[in-house]
Amino acid sequence: MPAAGEIKQLTDEIIKLKQERNAIILSHVYQRPEVQEAADFVGDSLELSRKAAGTDADVIVFCGVHFMAESAFILSPQKIVLLPDEYAGCPMADMVTAEALRAKKAEVPEAVVVCYVNTSAEVKAQCDVACTSANAVKVVASLPKDRPIIFVPDQNLGAYVVSQTGREMIMWEGFCNTHHRLAADEVVAVKKSHPGALLLVHPECQPEVVAMADHVASTTGMLRYAGENSAMEYIVATEMGILHQFSKRYPHKMFYPASNKLVCPNMKATTLDKVLTALQTLEPRVTVPEEIRERALKCLERMLAVQ
Repeated sequence: MPAAGEIKQLTDEIIKLKQERNAIILSHVYQRPEVQEAADFVGDSLELSRKAAGTDADVIVFCGVHFMAESAFILSPQKIVLLPDEYAGCPMADMVTAEALRAKKAEVPEAVVVCYVNTSAEVKAQCDVACTSANAVKVVASLPKDRPIIFVPDQNLGAYVVSQTGREMIMWEGFCNTHHRLAADEVVAVKKSHPGALLLVHPECQPEVVAMADHVASTTGMLRYAGENSAMEYIVATEMGILHQFSKRYPHKMFYPASNKLVCPNMKATTLDKVLTALQTLEPRVTVPEEIRERALKCLERMLAVQ
């Protein structure tokens, strides 16, 4: 982490240039603390893209990973969308390609295809409806019961949805490298160290970890739950970047990581230096071809229409 003086200098330069560019800075909750502090909005990926679409900003700087910047462009094609680190990708999103999904769809042509938002625009364009970790159960529950479902790419989120809906699904064998590496015995150990703490688990974790949770939720759901619940201690089973938001919002409560291994290197690739350079150069830009954008947008809109 840079020194406090360097952080302030970079942040001041970013704020000045942001105003000159009429830019808005979005940060996922897994980003570095100083990047979160420089952002206009901090939150879940799709939530951030929707907020940006509702502003009059000309430029969106997305401090996240590639599929998130794509979603911002899908919703705001008239804006310049920047991803400060062009190599910040998502290994789980890379586990499903449009070509491989087309082949699976050909095997089960009658299936409804549901994609997690953690997918590329090309994959979304091949799908019927998207979902987030917050609404996946509701989306799947809304689908016709007489049609099979293909769920991509996260098998762990899919398993959680099955447990909540009872719907059988054809599961893609993808997973989040960060959440998937959290083992049940690690959680048992940290629970012994903090016996009074409630366990918050992201549904991208393996089923045996999810089964131990006091509450299963998306990142935004976790933050909301900690604010509404009277408990004073929490064990957090998701990427450690979120601990900054927990401490900032609820300084009177204690939050412990379920494991020190819960670090996503792709989320940590963005630095204040790169944010500043992106604003200076208006690069690297993320765009989506219009034909793909339109089809991916319909996939997202069908999700948003689910009540």
